[in-house]
Amino acid sequence: MSAVSPMAAMPLDIDRVRGDFPALHQQVHGNPLAYLDNAATTQKPRRVIEAISHYYEHDNANVHRGVHALSIRATAAFESARERVRAHLNASSEREIVFVRGATEAINLVAQSYGRACIGADDEILITEMEHHSNIVPWQMLCEQTGAQLRVVPINDAGELVPGAFEDLLGERTRLVAISHCSNALGTINPVREMITRAHAAGAKVLLDGAQAAAHLAVDVQALDCDFYALSGHKLYGPTGIGVLWARGELLDAMPPWQGGGEMIRQVSFEKSVYAPPPARFEAGTPNIAGAIGLAAALDYLDALGLANIAAHEQGLLAYATDRAAATPGMRIIGTAAHKASILSFELEGIHPHDLGTIFDSEGVAIRAGHHCAMPVMKHFCVPATARASFGLYNTRDDVDALFRAVDRARDLFA
Repeated sequence: MSAVSPMAAMPLDIDRVRGDFPALHQQVHGNPLAYLDNAATTQKPRRVIEAISHYYEHDNANVHRGVHALSIRATAAFESARERVRAHLNASSEREIVFVRGATEAINLVAQSYGRACIGADDEILITEMEHHSNIVPWQMLCEQTGAQLRVVPINDAGELVPGAFEDLLGERTRLVAISHCSNALGTINPVREMITRAHAAGAKVLLDGAQAAAHLAVDVQALDCDFYALSGHKLYGPTGIGVLWARGELLDAMPPWQGGGEMIRQVSFEKSVYAPPPARFEAGTPNIAGAIGLAAALDYLDALGLANIAAHEQGLLAYATDRAAATPGMRIIGTAAHKASILSFELEGIHPHDLGTIFDSEGVAIRAGHHCAMPVMKHFCVPATARASFGLYNTRDDVDALFRAVDRARDLFA
């Protein structure tokens, strides 16, 4: 199950880490908060909050436009954030980093710019059964617009891709493979490096949805050798409303803009507009300046702790919670892949997940209950929804114990 080698990691000073997150230090319905909804969004460390506040208190101005001191400082901070993301992903150039609202917008950008320019009738787009709706619906829309065909790699009852199915579906008409690096509903970490190699051998480009993976795994886009990588800041302990599309420079150079307006142009007349080079070509309008600055602060925070250390800590919590679940009567884990991130999706016999979510909340335990924007996954496992506990770098065994006290409470109420 482990995604990292414990020998490569150092224990986190969890008390110090928890002290960095103001939101954790509160009571909910008279109980200490156990926040276990990190796959939906993470809490923010004080460093991120202070970076955003500093921008609004001292440097609030638009970027790339003004010659006054505030605009110059804001522009420097914004572009410094772009370089910070480049370094974190080991991209070859800042020009390959496009700021967007989140992974959803990044995938839509690729679909409506690269997809509409390069994918035509009877071409094929290959996704998997475990995808988030954000990596399904944009491709369905593109297929409706172009006449392309959407093909789906099935999963097995462990929540892993069916062996051999990807290779069987990959063909001469496959133009794009769009897959989750890590499933938000199951925690499954896909063997993306091998899949990328096979896709490229077939002549297809590859987009990785890294919204879940980026908080748990070190991401090196050059080592992965993918063509597009999408991520969201709010799942990386950064602010909401900011995300990143990384794409190979030569692909961005050839892609048309998908939104028009200020900043994305070089010259405009009523007869014709000449577009700016990437990344400005894809950043029409005033960007989320504070969000980019906050994201850079979040990446600084994660790198200071060490992603290997974070992953080892989370894997320890997942193993502890999985053992507790296996010993709990009537509890079924949904998603038992050999390689998982720290996500525990489950159902409890006789109790709807929405009822579980309400009962858990009354005990101060925050989880997610629903289909997790992954309805095909729910259909595969023949459930309407699951309860999902997802662990982050600040969670402890005490949080897991609180989760299972809430499980016992729910079982007592429904007995």
